[in-house]
Amino acid sequence: MTNRLPWWVGGILMSGLLLLTFSIYGADRPIGASTYVPYAASLIFNLDPSTYSYINHIKAPGSWEGVMLLGVLFGGFITSVFITKTFRIMILPTAWKMYKNSSILSRVFWSFISGFFMIIGARLAGGCTSGHFMSGMSQMAISAMIFGAVVMLSLILTGKYFYSKEKVA
Repeated sequence: MTNRLPWWVGGILMSGLLLLTFSIYGADRPIGASTYVPYAASLIFNLDPSTYSYINHIKAPGSWEGVMLLGVLFGGFITSVFITKTFRIMILPTAWKMYKNSSILSRVFWSFISGFFMIIGARLAGGCTSGHFMSGMSQMAISAMIFGAVVMLSLILTGKYFYSKEKVA
């Protein structure tokens, strides 16, 4: 049995995180994660800011987003091991094996395709997935609301398709 917190505790904690992030004591900007990718690439490949002006534009948000992403990874690990006691390493989720197949290649392929469509949709809406869901929706941004509605509709349709199949023996 897992230890579960009530849903409203997560809402209160998320509200506190957003208030801190938008404050002058936090990042003084919305939460997002996609800016870290070009920032990390600039560090790894030693890109010259005079040649790539975008690097100067993303220097401050990119650096704190990297710390945030490490914190999310570490926090998720600590939570799954010590609080909910649900940590396990698995290559194929049980539902995938039950409703689809036991192919790792199939799982990787469809995960890549779905992730690709999701990030394209987020970028078309002017942000990243975490930025739209956490910061954009809390600010009632129209682009975030549209993105969220499309993602939820896609989840419902995909879930109905995915779970309507006969179980694989």
